[in-house]
Amino acid sequence: MNYKYPNLCKPITLGRTTFRNRMFSAPMGGTDITNDGCIGPKSTAFYELRGKGGAGAVTVSELMVHPSTDGSHAYHLDESILNSLACATYTADAIRRHGAIPSIELSHSGMFAGTYMTDKSRQKSMHQWGPCDTVRHDGVQVKAMTKEMIAEIVAAYGHVAGLAKRAGFEMLMIHGGHGWLINQFLSPLFNHREDEYGGSLENRCRLAIEVLKAVREAVGPFFPIEFRMSGAEFVEGGYDIEEGVKIAQMIEPYVDLIHVSAGTYQKTFGITHPSMFTEHGRNVFLAAEIKKHVSKPVATIGGLNDPAQMEKIIASGKADVVYMARALLADPFLPNKIMANKDEYIVRCLRCFTCMAERAATSTRRCTVNPLIGRECEGDVVYPAPERKKVLVAGGGPGGLYAAYTAARRGHKVILCEKESELGGILKSEQALPFKYEMYQLAGTYAKFARESGVEIRLNTEVTKEYVEKEAPDALIIAVGSKPLVPPIPGLDGENVVVVNNYYLEKDKVGNDVVVMGGGLAGSECAIHLGQEGKTVHLVEMRDMLAPDANVRHRPLLLAEIDKYVHVHTGYRALRVTAEGVICADRDNNEVLVPGKSVICALGQRSRTDVVEDLQGTAPFVRVIGDASRVSTITNAVYWGYHAALDI
Repeated sequence: MNYKYPNLCKPITLGRTTFRNRMFSAPMGGTDITNDGCIGPKSTAFYELRGKGGAGAVTVSELMVHPSTDGSHAYHLDESILNSLACATYTADAIRRHGAIPSIELSHSGMFAGTYMTDKSRQKSMHQWGPCDTVRHDGVQVKAMTKEMIAEIVAAYGHVAGLAKRAGFEMLMIHGGHGWLINQFLSPLFNHREDEYGGSLENRCRLAIEVLKAVREAVGPFFPIEFRMSGAEFVEGGYDIEEGVKIAQMIEPYVDLIHVSAGTYQKTFGITHPSMFTEHGRNVFLAAEIKKHVSKPVATIGGLNDPAQMEKIIASGKADVVYMARALLADPFLPNKIMANKDEYIVRCLRCFTCMAERAATSTRRCTVNPLIGRECEGDVVYPAPERKKVLVAGGGPGGLYAAYTAARRGHKVILCEKESELGGILKSEQALPFKYEMYQLAGTYAKFARESGVEIRLNTEVTKEYVEKEAPDALIIAVGSKPLVPPIPGLDGENVVVVNNYYLEKDKVGNDVVVMGGGLAGSECAIHLGQEGKTVHLVEMRDMLAPDANVRHRPLLLAEIDKYVHVHTGYRALRVTAEGVICADRDNNEVLVPGKSVICALGQRSRTDVVEDLQGTAPFVRVIGDASRVSTITNAVYWGYHAALDI
């Protein structure tokens, strides 16, 4: 077979283990952990999906090697725990039976133990151990590890490595990056010891090398060992890429693959996990530099989801392996699609952080574009319906498209009607914002799926009560979305005003001095874009905070971009719009002019309840999804649409 991306599809051998391709699934925390630290069945299904999707390796994260000094809520592997080895074995087998190599990440959080716990009182009552005596950023006391404790932890790495091999894992990743314990010893930011574990780089690398030696002794000479490191820490007091190269050279004799990531815990989240505001592959240069100075294979990671870019990375010699995490949540079958020369069917990760925000909020997973994530135990196969029915979908936004696609896969006769001349719903507006262009592309991908699954799409067709009565469907899915909220503020209907939903159609009306009315997610992101274009942007928000509707992972990065590009006025209530800007009442009820020749109205959305009410009761089965039900997120629209179709 002639592969479109031959370098991505080429096998690679590490130790004596051959991996089917160069696309590896990066460590991602599972979705359930038992009270005694075992891998739960939902997590097993979570990891299995990436094995089934074609990844060369699937890495389970994180296996804590020494629970008595590391209280993080993560997996343990202990012979004394009845189900521990069995759960790990089932997980390794679930990955391996689909042709992927199961790997597991061995880790210790060090001074950041317990920071993922939702019970903060329990976290603060724990003993925290690190390279040195210090006080953590949140006020928690950290004690320096003794040499005896270090030796015990090194031995624990070896012991757990042996158990992981026994459970069926065929590669081990030693986590030496991102501010966890090994990185704390490597980093001058954290390590101020004056014994043989501190000071010189050789001393700071001592723990890492001792761990790698212990692991090698436990697993044998040909078992692949991978070391995950931060190529640079990107913080004052941390190490840079020049020292990162030296670290890689020092650990090279003890490993089979050097996995180069970036950053350090709690200080560089947007670098370690690149956001939509940064370029894809922003950390690849670190791997490329390290690869120049080592002979062992090198892996890279960081916001990668484009096969053409990943192919070029390997073809040009910047790395030997590409790791993906969020991209394989959005589309677990991305590697299979690339191997089959069907990359046009890939559902791209939006880098919206829904996945990580959900984990922080509920300890589960969700993905904006993939309703299977976090619910893998329910199965990834869409089974045929017992009876073929006629399904009418009103609305061609993301929820309606995914509902139509799913219903067609079940064998139903599906008609999707969109009253506009183009599919996509509210996603059409995202094409004007370069950092959200993948969100616009999503509608095109879903539309492709729908058409190729047999959905009949009727554009310029509004679904009314009479239309439903004429078509007489067995099921109606109402996905008519929402409309912009435009309150009766004097001047808001002026020629200098553009509603944010229509910005992509009316960009030429927006000059160099702009006032954005509304500091929610849509207004904030539009303001950032305008600022990036070099315009002078003022953002007016009646509340005291911006973008409260943004998730907890995306919002801090969004606010950082706001700080770069936008003049912010919170606590300002718009009174009227003029040719010179927006007259507002400030917190003291004084009238203030916020200057700007152009005005963007981004004051929110309102469900099309009038349409919904008109269509209720017009078919034997009626389901309202997405913004038509309540103004919410793309995540909910897709999820509700998927399950509405499964219920027919």
